[in-house]
Amino acid sequence: MFEKIKKQLELVKILDIIIVVTLMVASFIPHIVYGVQSRSIGEEARIIAIVSIDGEEVYSVELSEDTVHEEFTLYPSKDQYNVIEVDGTRIRNKEDNSPDQLGVRKGWISRPGDTAVVLPHRLIIEIKAINSEESPEEEVIIPL
Repeated sequence: MFEKIKKQLELVKILDIIIVVTLMVASFIPHIVYGVQSRSIGEEARIIAIVSIDGEEVYSVELSEDTVHEEFTLYPSKDQYNVIEVDGTRIRNKEDNSPDQLGVRKGWISRPGDTAVVLPHRLIIEIKAINSEESPEEEVIIPL
């Protein structure tokens, strides 16, 4: 038994161990980046939910305690529908007629960076944070 273990250890080289450990450590990098980005969002930041179909924004709403409960239906194309529900600080794809129901199973989303996607309908619900210092760019007209 010990000979089998000894034989297997001989097959493992130091470079193999270094590669495996490096890959394991690298697998945590996305979690670290997401955590750093989440902490950089100030308390005064506005949380915005954006619903887009085919890359075009069709609906957006600020998610806050003052946001009223709302339910509406979108029709991405013929014979397709999505029922979107907004409830205060969260939003979800409540119902649709896509075959896999992934968007419905995603459930409520509320944190910046969260997304719910319905690929057959080309519908995306995403949550973004906008700092209050950032204001929408205004057009500046410079006289000639």
